[in-house]
Amino acid sequence: MLQSKFAVPEPPRFLVARPRLAERLARGVREPVTLVVGPAGSGKTQLVSAWAGTGAPGYPIAWITLEEEDRQADSFWAYVLETLRRAGVAVSPSLAAPATATSVDRSFLVRLAAALSEQPAPVVLVLDGVSNLSGQQWATDLEFVLRHAAQMLRLVLVGRWDPPMPLHRYRLAGRLEEVRSQDLAFTSDETAELLTLHRVTLSRDALASLLQHTEGWAAGLRLFAMALEERGDAETMVATITGTEATIAEYFVDEVLRIQPPHVRTFLLETSILDTFTPDLAEAVTGRGDSHWLLAALCRQNAFVQPVGDSPAAYRCHRLFAELLQAQLVREARDRIPELHRRAAGWFAAARQTVEAVGHAVAAADWHLAATVVVEDYAVGRLLLDGPAGRLGELFTGLPDEAGSAETAVVAAALALSTRDAAACARHLDRADQLMLGSDADYRPSLAVAQLVTGVVLARLRDDGAGVLHSAAAAEELLAQVPADRLDRHQELRVLVLGAKGDVQSRTGEVDAAAVTLTETANAATPGCERVRIDALAHLALIEAHRGRLRHAERLADQATDLADRCGLEPASRPVGAELALAWVAMERYDIDTAGRHLRAADPRRIRPADGMIHAAFALIRSRRLQARGELRSALVALDDSAPAPGGLPAPAWLVRQLTLAQARLLIVMGRPEPAMTVLGKLADPDAQDASVVRAAALVAAGDPAAARLLAMPVAGAAGVASPVNLEAWLVLATVAARVGDVDDARAALRHALRTAMPESQRRAVQQVWAELRRVLRDDDELAAQYRQLQGSAPADRARTDPDTILVFEALSKRETEVLQGMAAMLPTEEIAASLYVSVNTVKTHVRSILRKLSASRRNEAVRRARSLGLL
Repeated sequence: MLQSKFAVPEPPRFLVARPRLAERLARGVREPVTLVVGPAGSGKTQLVSAWAGTGAPGYPIAWITLEEEDRQADSFWAYVLETLRRAGVAVSPSLAAPATATSVDRSFLVRLAAALSEQPAPVVLVLDGVSNLSGQQWATDLEFVLRHAAQMLRLVLVGRWDPPMPLHRYRLAGRLEEVRSQDLAFTSDETAELLTLHRVTLSRDALASLLQHTEGWAAGLRLFAMALEERGDAETMVATITGTEATIAEYFVDEVLRIQPPHVRTFLLETSILDTFTPDLAEAVTGRGDSHWLLAALCRQNAFVQPVGDSPAAYRCHRLFAELLQAQLVREARDRIPELHRRAAGWFAAARQTVEAVGHAVAAADWHLAATVVVEDYAVGRLLLDGPAGRLGELFTGLPDEAGSAETAVVAAALALSTRDAAACARHLDRADQLMLGSDADYRPSLAVAQLVTGVVLARLRDDGAGVLHSAAAAEELLAQVPADRLDRHQELRVLVLGAKGDVQSRTGEVDAAAVTLTETANAATPGCERVRIDALAHLALIEAHRGRLRHAERLADQATDLADRCGLEPASRPVGAELALAWVAMERYDIDTAGRHLRAADPRRIRPADGMIHAAFALIRSRRLQARGELRSALVALDDSAPAPGGLPAPAWLVRQLTLAQARLLIVMGRPEPAMTVLGKLADPDAQDASVVRAAALVAAGDPAAARLLAMPVAGAAGVASPVNLEAWLVLATVAARVGDVDDARAALRHALRTAMPESQRRAVQQVWAELRRVLRDDDELAAQYRQLQGSAPADRARTDPDTILVFEALSKRETEVLQGMAAMLPTEEIAASLYVSVNTVKTHVRSILRKLSASRRNEAVRRARSLGLL
């Protein structure tokens, strides 16, 4: 017998103490079976030998090292008897080992069990390398002895996979201790100790990177440490050493690949192109029909193939092992790699996993296949939205500029458009048309959809309103024919078309149609379309503010800003349109300070490319604010700042009209009705209701109240008139009546005006004429009360207008009040923290407390409620 088989292995010089596992072994030998199972090089033998060498078990240790030469187990029982005798077990000399593993009879097993049961203390039998034994009979016989040894035998089984013993019985009885691969993986502290023993110093980040790359594999860490201790630039080397490093590669080849049958080795090499894979995917790539069995066997053997998560539905190779396999595949079968990737791309495309399919197509350098996958899956919208920064767009970084298929041309067009390169996009779309005309391929709706949606967005960027509406109509017709499951997965196509269509409708003056379309856009936007939804909400908020629906405009703007917060948009990307809508609402409610804060947050210069809507809305609201402060000349000058930089999108027709009407109103207030009339004459529809009311105001200023009354009367109270126009008409009529001394008519008209203004708290228009109309309040208590109600109303929270409602809230602390003031000033969390000299987390804690105390779900809501309660 070889004496070395009975010796407990000496610990290496660089042994790392692992008390967490030693405690489990000590606990395990109190029960019949302890199992230590893991892949090659995971430190199994070192762990058990170090534990045994300390004497901690308290029981005699009988050790056997089993090697490949012991595979047939012919001498197994001879070694068992010998090691038990060496451990002090009184085994009778007459008890001889069977000649072969198959000649063991029941008498031998019974006598051995009896000898063990007579021991004064248990003996621990360690079988190191138990996976080297083949067959099952030895395990059945050993388990018989274990069961009948009166608990005087304890087994520690060390190997790469589970031995063929009925372990489930002991597991169910709670009498089995298991130390497996995940337990054997080195922790961060253990890795640091190993590197210290090798005199290697790494930063925390480099240590984490090394641990992640090796996945805590003991042999890999040891080999890395040996390589690093000979280098002076260990920190840099961590990022470069892979599974192809000579010593690691040699270990894998010798310990793992060499012992695999040829067909298993080929299977491992071919699946190395996959990161995570299912048996079905492995079959598609390798062409084998037994992938389920092979993967289960490799996993069971701890051959560096392991299930992902708790379910064996997907597998992956150890990272270092995968790197070696990939290098081996390149050396042995480089020509097969593109075909393997194409097979993987086909499987992923069929499974609707577009990013993975494109990734493999690109790895095969098959750009046509990659682009076809995108087009056939109707995923071109993701390229338009995310561009090269997205997961899908990033894969097309190396796309040749003149790739020769219609699909690649459309993909190139979408990528160019995502970076606002309209010229390149148009060139690629033209090339796609030419390639389709010169091809015999059948017409495919998916390619037509990709072209049309890209064309819609291109026309919007070029300010081609007619082109947008034409392409959008064609795109909507085709999208209606797209299979429902595809369209459900790619709602961004419809969102992009609707967003462009609604924007054009607004800019061409179709306000009502634009409101409907933009509402559809916001409602249809799915995760991934947040930016389109934010823009639609902000645009819609401005339209609703223009139409006098202030509460709805405020809600829409709040939704846009809240979504921007959740998306973590940088200050430069914040929805300026939403801030302008809030400024518009505040100004109409005659809240000059709040309007000023929102205007400061809505700098039009942030928009690239320039947007006329933003510039025009900013100029209009700023002018109204200056007028409210009595700065009439400055207000008039502010209207001239509405034009965006050259090349930007134009302002919507309805907003341009508002600027013209605002200019006329200012001229009237400044006592210049004739120039006001001239300005009104420039309008596209000078006889429309809004223009007629402003002309009536000019006639009043010019001293012709009768003519003014004739113009304003048909508008006041007419059905379908926007509330701001209706309100202005009633105020003009009240002014006319006051001028001619008809107090009753003046009061009646003013009563109608206040009733019109009340639902949305439209105070600005009333305040601008109040100096002239306030004398009609004399001796009319009802009208005075109505006016006071308008001044104090706050429709955003109806409970505040009810005098019987009692608002109860928990008092804010001094620090919470300071944070609330920062929120009211619309400062970012970081600026609030800096101004108060506290951490960002502290500010976030205070914000949560403020929201709770004020029963608010958002910051904007908390600020509004605080103002209504007099806290600000």
